[in-house]
Amino acid sequence: MIPTPRSRSTQVILTSLVTFTLTTPALFAQAAPKSDTMLTRWVLDGGPTMIFIGAAVVGFIALAVYNFMALTKAKFCPDDLKAALFDHMANCRVRSAIELATSHPSYLGRMVAYAFPNIDATRPEDLGRDQVEDAMADFTVNENRKIMTWINYISVIAQASPMLGLLGTVIGMVSAFGTLKTSGGADPGQLAGDISVALLTTLWGLINAIPCIIVFYVLKNRFSNLVADTVHTCEELLNAAVATVNADTLYAKIPEGIAE
Repeated sequence: MIPTPRSRSTQVILTSLVTFTLTTPALFAQAAPKSDTMLTRWVLDGGPTMIFIGAAVVGFIALAVYNFMALTKAKFCPDDLKAALFDHMANCRVRSAIELATSHPSYLGRMVAYAFPNIDATRPEDLGRDQVEDAMADFTVNENRKIMTWINYISVIAQASPMLGLLGTVIGMVSAFGTLKTSGGADPGQLAGDISVALLTTLWGLINAIPCIIVFYVLKNRFSNLVADTVHTCEELLNAAVATVNADTLYAKIPEGIAE
């Protein structure tokens, strides 16, 4: 079976997370005799909890890239498919429109292929609009759930990152009080390492959570707009067919006040 683009993207994301999780402990081990560098002061001094926060950062970046690549107009409502479908529907070639849509992997193509078989030619006044719109609603519910899963994972990371930072803070404070207990005094030099753990994990948890929240709402709104544009296009396609079917009736109407 040939992997789909979505499955390949999923494999890339999982591979990145596993690779980061497996290699980071080795990097910490190699950095045992560490010098006072920027990496040491701002990352490594955060302790083992930074491994999980780092995994959350990698996961967020991978999901953000994947979703921005997936949520494009070309994959939802491409202009070339839209124009071709309008040509078919304006000429009442419903079967041809469905066949064209079936061969196209975009959101619009799948929606037309799912909903337009419900067009009822025995109802020329609206071509069974209510049935078509119900099918469109069913399609969006089923399809949106799959797409929103990947966007919601960013929200999960946004909520988990501060919790991971808080976990590191608690670990650092517990260690600091343990140092006070064993040393019998408040030597700043002895407490510096524990305080670094407490502060750095909180810092990086917030650094990751803030852009996660922003990107989550940007992607959510972008997805909603793309879906709304696609649904509106389907309604316009149906309107074009209805207008063509009822063209003679519309032209035959006499304006009010003209005829005696």
